[in-house]
Amino acid sequence: MFFASDNWAGAHSAINDRLSKESTRFAAAYGNSELDKSVEERFNEIFEREVSVYFVSTGTAANSLSLASIARVGGVVFAHSEAHVIEDECGAPDFFSGMRMVGVEGAGGKIDPARLKARIAGFPQDALHHGRAAAVTMTQATETGTIYSLNEIEAIVRIAKDNDLPVHMDGARFANALVALGATPAEMTWKRGVDVLSFGGTKNGCWCAEAIVFFNPELAKEFAYIRKRSAQLFSKTRFISAQFEAYLQDDLWLDLAGHANAMATRLRAGIGALNSARLAWETTSNEVFAVLSKASADAAKEKGSAFYDWPVPLTMPDLVAEDEVLIRLVTSFATTQEDVDQFLSICAAA
Repeated sequence: MFFASDNWAGAHSAINDRLSKESTRFAAAYGNSELDKSVEERFNEIFEREVSVYFVSTGTAANSLSLASIARVGGVVFAHSEAHVIEDECGAPDFFSGMRMVGVEGAGGKIDPARLKARIAGFPQDALHHGRAAAVTMTQATETGTIYSLNEIEAIVRIAKDNDLPVHMDGARFANALVALGATPAEMTWKRGVDVLSFGGTKNGCWCAEAIVFFNPELAKEFAYIRKRSAQLFSKTRFISAQFEAYLQDDLWLDLAGHANAMATRLRAGIGALNSARLAWETTSNEVFAVLSKASADAAKEKGSAFYDWPVPLTMPDLVAEDEVLIRLVTSFATTQEDVDQFLSICAAA
C-alpha cells in the first residue's frame, strides 16, 4: 500500500525490457544515435508540429533549465505560491535561471488570473530595484491534485502574452492531466500558447526520463549550451531515449496514467464513504488529499501503508480538528485495486 508518491513506484516492464535491449549494443553518444533522432521525431508526432526536445535526468533539472532558457537579467518568474518550483526544488530554478520565483495565490493550487495580472503590474520592465517581470510557470497537474482546464490555461497565457512574457508548463504529471482532461498534447500546450514544457516520464513508469520541449525551435537556439554547462548532457543519452521509445509506443504512457487516475478515483470514492475520513478537497488527477482521524492514520501506517502528512493550507485553517490529520495519497501505474481496498478497509476498522 504505497501511496507516498508515484516516485516510489518502479519502472514498467516494457521500459525495463527496452533498456535491457539497448544495453547490448553500440550507438553514437551525446544524443546523436538513430534512436535519439527517432524519439525526437515521435515527439513531433505527439505534439502535431515540429518541436525541439532535450532530455535531462530530473524534473528539477527540467524546470530549472527551461526557465534558464527564457531568463531575463533581473527577472521575476510568477508561479503559484504552492508550486514545486517554489516549495520543493531547493532554489534550483532561481540558481540556474538567475531569476527570482514570486508566488501568486489562487484556489485549488491554480494561479488566479486577476492576482497574476496584479502581480505582474508590480514588476514593470523598468523596475531596476525590485526586478522586472520575465516569465510565468504553471503546474499541470497542480501540487494539490487539481487540473487547469483548457480555458484556464488560455486565460493565464493571455495575461502573460499581454505583458510579453513567455509561459512554461511544469508537466511532471503531464500524462495524468492529459488523460483527465481528455485533451491532446497539442491542445493542452502550444495551441493554448505555452512556449516551453517540462515533460515528465519518471512519475509515470519510467526509470529516469524527463524532457524539455520547446514549441518554437527558435527559443531553443542556445539551449544545448545551457544543458551542457549544467551537467545535464548525458553521454549515453540513448538510454533516456530508449525509455521514451517504450513509454510512447502504442500510447503506453496514456494507459499508465489512466490506470493511476482510475485508482485515485476508486480511492476518492472509498474515502467519501468512510465515517473516519473525508476528502479535504476535490481532485481530478492521481493525487488524493484526505482528512483522517489520527487513529485511522496511525493504524494504516502500522499495517504497512505509506503516505505523507500534508501541511494544512493557510486558506483552510479550520480544515483539520485536533484529533485529525491531513494526508496526501498518490496512486501510480503500479497501484492495484487490492492496495486501495485494503487501505480503505484499515481506515474503516480503526
